[in-house]
Order: sequence, then C-alpha cells, then structure tokens
Amino acid sequence: MTNYEDNKNCLTDSLQSLFNSNKEVLLAKAIEMFPYLIHVFAPDGTTVFVNEAVRKQYGITRELLQETIIGKYNILRDTSVTAAISPELLQRAFRGEIIYCPDVKIPLDVLSERFGVQDYDMEAMYQDITNFPILDDEGQVEYIMAIQIIRRVYRGREEIERAKEYMENNWMDAFDVNKTAKAAGLSRTHFSRLFKKHTGMTPHDYYINFKIKRIEDKLLDSNLSISQVFAVCGLDYNGRFANVFKKKTGLCPSQYRKNAHQY
Repeated sequence: MTNYEDNKNCLTDSLQSLFNSNKEVLLAKAIEMFPYLIHVFAPDGTTVFVNEAVRKQYGITRELLQETIIGKYNILRDTSVTAAISPELLQRAFRGEIIYCPDVKIPLDVLSERFGVQDYDMEAMYQDITNFPILDDEGQVEYIMAIQIIRRVYRGREEIERAKEYMENNWMDAFDVNKTAKAAGLSRTHFSRLFKKHTGMTPHDYYINFKIKRIEDKLLDSNLSISQVFAVCGLDYNGRFANVFKKKTGLCPSQYRKNAHQY
C-alpha cells in the first residue's frame, strides 16, 4: 500500500501542477499521453474530457464522444456507477477528497448500449479507480479527475476451452451440463450462455457433434460392423443415437460408410 500511496501522491502533485500552470494545451496533451484511462469531470459531475486510452478501450469515436459524452454525461446521475461505487464516496470525491475505489466491476452491458458497441469480447472487467480533485488558485474544486487502472479482465475463452477439453475427454459418458460447467469453473447458467456466445452452439450440441465425429472416424474402419462402431463409442446401434447421427449428417451410418469408401 505504501508504494501505491507514493505513486498516487506523485501523480496527484504532477497533475495538480499542470492544472495550476494554466497551460491548458499542455495539460490536455499530458493527460492524453497517460497510459491509464482518465476521465475529467466538472464539479457538478458532467464530463469535460476523456483521454485516448478511454476512447480506445471502449471503442468510442470522437464524433460519438462529442455527441453523447462531453458536456452531456453526468457520472453522479448514472445509476450503474452508483451501484458499483458508493454514492457517499463519490460525493466525498466531488467535495475535494482523494478517494480510492479498488476492484470496481465495470458495467460492460451498460457501456455497450451507451456506445453502440455490439461486443466488447470480454465478460467482466475490474478496475482500481482513484478520484481526486484539481483545485483552482483559491483552493476550490475546479475539476475531478478519475484515473482507472485495469486490474483484471475475464474474456471467457479459457473457461470455454476447459469445458471443451472436458467434453472431449469424457465423450463416452452421458452428457452432464453440471459437471461440464464445474470443469469450466462457472455456474451452469453463466456457462451455457458464455459457451453459446463464444462457439455459436450449446454445450450439448458441441458434445453431440464431437460424438458424431468419433462415430464418423470409426465408420471408416471396414473391419468393424456398424453395430461394433456404435458399441466402441459407448452406444447401442438400435438406440436413438442412430437417428441423431442421420439427423446431423443427413445420412444413416451405412450410407455414410458407403459414401466415404467411394472417395
């Protein structure tokens, strides 16, 4: 925490000196160069500036910025913000205190709707946010600056890959969505939604398609009867999966084998 406090104080002093220099062009350029996401607000909560890092992170065009954000968006009236950060803390920041808000979950669904971005390609983002005042020559709050440092991002791909690996390693067993979600480290509901988002199919469809592929591979082995093919895949040829195979491939197993051997 000591390192954080030292860095925070150094940054605060540096930015305060820039504001006090009254060199607005220099100030804007300095903020623009910072690698962190920076928002600047008027004392009433209205946005007056965001830097390039913010625009790139959230896919905001300069045109959209002027149309919907600068001079229009008010952080104190945003219920998604007050749900993530205590309104009392926000008010203290706008009264002149330096406020540190760790591990804040950013409402990506709200940002997506606000900025017209269809998919941020991530499930969740957590940031440490420091809000501190910039004072005028008389010691009054002139601006509030919020610096956001991204701590972690969940994109969902690793979880989905773990689920795929689990299904592929256990394809001989009956499909169990609860076990598969557990292998991915996700709740059942979140897992099913996330899996379809990243693959375009349900977990059960993925499992069935993988199983079909294994049957197709075995059907290429003419030393095995079709019944034996299904048996080594843990299935009964006289069961329902023969119909599933035909529905998925458009061919019954014997037709599939015949066509495959023609090429």
